[in-house]
Amino acid sequence: MNERSIRILFAVSLAVNIFVLGAAAGAGYMWHTQERQRDGAGDQRGLRFAAAGLSPEQRKAFRQALAEARRQSAADIEAARAGREQIARLIEAEPIDAAAVSETLASVRQADMALRGRLEQAIVSFATTLTPADRARLVDGLRGRSNMLRRAREK
Repeated sequence: MNERSIRILFAVSLAVNIFVLGAAAGAGYMWHTQERQRDGAGDQRGLRFAAAGLSPEQRKAFRQALAEARRQSAADIEAARAGREQIARLIEAEPIDAAAVSETLASVRQADMALRGRLEQAIVSFATTLTPADRARLVDGLRGRSNMLRRAREK
């Protein structure tokens, strides 16, 4: 082999190695992001994730408390859903009946507030069963996941 052949072989080897390293890095990144999603470390915005810092038994009790509050609010949830559908129909109608839209919005708001009140009461009732340290972890979890503590900041 002459010097020119060795240089060409070296350049091809270098290009292949760079390609393999890039593919391995890309595969590692994809694996890492999929693991995070599988572990639940991805986007956890729902209220049920507020208890993520608690023990598995406490998380289960928290989810059960939220589910019970939702069961008790089934009529309000259905009324709000139906009201939103009615609002859409009223807004699409020609001519628009602003008074009917406002009235329906008020009833939807009332149903939403009833649900919110039950959920917040369920959270407070659950919090009374926790130790101070666990309550602090719950508060950390509630920040950003609940209207209850939306603007509350740690001092």
